[in-house]
Amino acid sequence: MHIAILTFEGYNELDSLIALGVLNRVKRPGWRVTIASPTSTVRSMNGVVIESMTDLPEACTADAVIIGSGKQTREVVADPTIMTTLRNLDPSRQLLAAQCSGTLVLAKLGLLTNIPACTDLTTRPWVVAAGVEVLNQPFYAKDNLATAGGCLASHYLAAWIIARLAGPEAAEEALHYVAPVGEKEEYVERAMRNVTPYLESEVAAV
Repeated sequence: MHIAILTFEGYNELDSLIALGVLNRVKRPGWRVTIASPTSTVRSMNGVVIESMTDLPEACTADAVIIGSGKQTREVVADPTIMTTLRNLDPSRQLLAAQCSGTLVLAKLGLLTNIPACTDLTTRPWVVAAGVEVLNQPFYAKDNLATAGGCLASHYLAAWIIARLAGPEAAEEALHYVAPVGEKEEYVERAMRNVTPYLESEVAAV
């Protein structure tokens, strides 16, 4: 099971790396989580340089994909090479999730037609201009598409993906591991309260 986190130049560390950490709490044979970028390395909005673990074409074949956010997302959606590759993303065969300005990527790919979405306050007007209704909430999902707004909502996307691919109990266990000591039950309950209404009866969708 391959989960790819699309991470571009100027990426937000909280979005890509929190999701990476939570998703990697699942210890199952074949479970693989990668950072996917169009270049061999990318520098964050705060100067943190990381190496890509896979490229965008391979990421587009993953079982689940998170589109991370960053300060250069508008440049990403204006790049014809990147967007042509990302047009291979297909919610009919994979889970697709977007964090904050990553929602703009889904919008520009035409994947949010008649589907409301979540995003951060800075990106909101660009997503609205793309014809998408923006919700005032941290998480929303419909079928195989999910969006989250606010950096610290990234664990909601991770929990949704784990719940869909490995079951709600696995999601709760992953969240419990990373939650603050003394607040674990409260933390897990709040996260799952946001995610559970959007889970389909089928555990594995892909």
